[in-house]
Amino acid sequence: MRKIVTFLWFEGHAEEAVDLYVSLFKDAKIVNTSYVTESVAKAAGIKAGTVSTIDFELNGQNFTALNGGPMYKFSEAISIAVNCKDQEEIDKLWEALSKGGEIMSCGWLKDKYGLTWQIMPESLDIMMRDPDPAKADRVSEAMLGMEKLNLRELEKAYKGEQ
Repeated sequence: MRKIVTFLWFEGHAEEAVDLYVSLFKDAKIVNTSYVTESVAKAAGIKAGTVSTIDFELNGQNFTALNGGPMYKFSEAISIAVNCKDQEEIDKLWEALSKGGEIMSCGWLKDKYGLTWQIMPESLDIMMRDPDPAKADRVSEAMLGMEKLNLRELEKAYKGEQ
């Protein structure tokens, strides 16, 4: 039994979304898939045997995707933050997740399913929490001018290089 699980409500594309997410992370897997039963199908007016929920893991984090219908939509109030080891990983995730979605600012994007992601370098948190407020301010200013985060430019701002 998974103790804490992030539950994601999709309009009807849970399987497609989970396949994408699992394909993007090395340590990812589908744990279980459940299907709409006859009794639920009758009560909800949907087809029995279609995918209901998918339990999956991304780097040890537990998620359940639900094909819940159009009643609820994702909002920016909840996002999945991914700390990337280098620019190559940032670029890979950014390209895959933003395709068909919406590019936002400061490393944020919405994928084509409406789920908000933050794609950022691991070192960003260290730079932003530096005890020298001038360093953190320079990094913040540089980040505010970016959509996809550029690690090299953030590091230059951190060091005070132009």
